[in-house]
Amino acid sequence: MATMNMSRDNAFAYQLGDLTRLMRKHFDRRATKFGLTRAQWRALKTIARDPGLSQRALAEHLEMEAIPIGRVIDRLQQAGFVERRADPADRRLWRLHVTAKAHAVVDDMNLIANGLREEALSGVNQEDFVAFRRVLEQIKQNLVALDTETETDRPGNPT
Repeated sequence: MATMNMSRDNAFAYQLGDLTRLMRKHFDRRATKFGLTRAQWRALKTIARDPGLSQRALAEHLEMEAIPIGRVIDRLQQAGFVERRADPADRRLWRLHVTAKAHAVVDDMNLIANGLREEALSGVNQEDFVAFRRVLEQIKQNLVALDTETETDRPGNPT
């Protein structure tokens, strides 16, 4: 597929950042009733999606360092939302699991997220949304491909 020659306006990156910030802000406002920090609810949601995740894998997924993620898990465990279970194959590892108490909170968070998503997409027709998702996916693939290239492989760099 040929690449279109279009103006490379950098405003789209700022718009994506603004969109992300606004979505987080509105979600945070609606989720205050749970008494969780953003890091805590992100961790809880991730563990619910991937039960048995290690603390290290969770830290990588959330792009956090080991000590701060440990504190997040400690607080979630103290609140009764998460439990650490020993890994049967490696006694140095702890696997993270949400508790029954957490499932209700995660379900409520999903309802909040779904409602916010519906409100955010109000007035956007399905075809435009599908095209938007396709463009975002292409940008993501382009950026992921940069991770596999060496500096000299990139266009515009001398070989």
